[in-house]
Amino acid sequence: MSRLRALLGQRIRRDRLQVSLWVVGTALLASLSYVGVAQSYGSEQDRTSLLAAALANPVILLFRGLPSGTDEAAFMVFLIFPWLAILAAFMSTFLAVRHTRGDEEAGRAELVAATPAGRTLPIVATTIHGILANVLLALLTAAAFLAVGQEAGGSLLVGAATGAIGVTFLGVGLLAAQIMRTARGANALSVWVLLATFLAAGIGNAIGTPSDDLTSMQSSWLAWLSPFGWGENTRAFAENTWWPVALCLGAGAVVGGIAIGLAARRDLGESFVAERRGRAAAPSSLAGPTALVWRLTRGSVLGWVLGGLLTGLLSTSLASIVADVGAANPSVEEILDKIAGGGSIQQATVTTFFTMLGVIAACCAVQTVARARQEEARGTAEAVLATPVDRVRWLGDYVGIALVGIALVCAAGIAGAAGGIAGQDGDWSLMTDVWVVGAGQIAAASVFLVLTALVFVMAPRLTIALGWSLVLVGTMLGLFGPLFGFPDWLTHLSPVAVTPQVDGDAVDLRGLWWLVGVAVVGAAASLALMRRRELAADA
Repeated sequence: MSRLRALLGQRIRRDRLQVSLWVVGTALLASLSYVGVAQSYGSEQDRTSLLAAALANPVILLFRGLPSGTDEAAFMVFLIFPWLAILAAFMSTFLAVRHTRGDEEAGRAELVAATPAGRTLPIVATTIHGILANVLLALLTAAAFLAVGQEAGGSLLVGAATGAIGVTFLGVGLLAAQIMRTARGANALSVWVLLATFLAAGIGNAIGTPSDDLTSMQSSWLAWLSPFGWGENTRAFAENTWWPVALCLGAGAVVGGIAIGLAARRDLGESFVAERRGRAAAPSSLAGPTALVWRLTRGSVLGWVLGGLLTGLLSTSLASIVADVGAANPSVEEILDKIAGGGSIQQATVTTFFTMLGVIAACCAVQTVARARQEEARGTAEAVLATPVDRVRWLGDYVGIALVGIALVCAAGIAGAAGGIAGQDGDWSLMTDVWVVGAGQIAAASVFLVLTALVFVMAPRLTIALGWSLVLVGTMLGLFGPLFGFPDWLTHLSPVAVTPQVDGDAVDLRGLWWLVGVAVVGAAASLALMRRRELAADA
């Protein structure tokens, strides 16, 4: 018991900052949803018309929860629950991989396994640590709903459902760490499972059966294949059904138990998916350090490019649907107008989706710079820097590839938007807005890139945590700020919220020049400071 207590304490100390950010951020998002609903959907008529529009155009349900009536609290859950659950899922999968496969790659797991703790106790400690983190997240989420005056039963249920989904994905992360050879591979597998189940729940809700009054929806069988679907079918503040919470916890227990069993059967450092053998000789395309960086990061870049393509496709495909919703509900049009800064509702829809495109491009950039930190922490960067490649060139290659990734993501979004217009024989004049806001998001994402690069140079151990936190804050302000009624000055602190837009026949540059200025100065400063920084190879 003392050995387990020591391992658990070590994990809690190591994760105290990261877990705190995830937990507090999730609870804050829950509490802010009340502000958004109260300000934008304060009357039952507003809520009824939006639900009717959503059920009449089910594709909207892909990105929202399960409608369960027009009560204010139930409407809050409809708008925000999937995002609370996805934050809990990301926190849990990253935590699981970091303390299992990540420790094996860093060599820490081998040292612990040589002590009386053995090989099984560390993964048990990680499991308990993940469960405690999700219990804390569930309690604070419930407290956020209670703090804004919602009833206790529904508040406790929405918190429990959020934490239970986190426990399910804790098991997914633990299992992925046993299957895959690297932490990067385990994280990628976990995220793909997360996204697939998230979409399954959304599609399952979209093809479900609406009620006669168009205020609620019965999920189809597809939603019941997803933990997100289980959590949404608790219907907090409406039916208050608790047994799907047990389903999430049971799934997490089964998957986590399998992971613990597999950990006891495999050799330390090995995996159940065999590592692919490398070529006997490197191809000519790997002749330089820039090509090596592209080879290391191309998989993640291409994944974000696909996300950009889908976002662009939806931006114009849904423009006419959202226009109908806005015509029926002025509150929707008002929110879109705040995000877009004017123009028609179709233009506002494109701007809203391309704000999300900027977030996706920023994620691509942050992940690329984070890869540089991973290479440094594992000691593989040292082998590259032992050649004539200096530190400035090495970091410059990662920054350059990240910038290429940003451009590819935004280009894919523009191509997707054109495909959406062509598929519906829509209004090609929207392409002017697509080009302007798409190009502007390149500048916005570049700001996140250089800020993460500066963190990497000045505080390398905070690169991953702080880089992703910056994107999370930018997303909260840029995407959710108008919904939550934030003042303009606060919303405009997010780079993705101040990009150029079409204003009539002219282009309003808005914050373009300060975005470009920050990107240029930040890139130059990070490269200049890198010249004087020593390697920080310890994780």
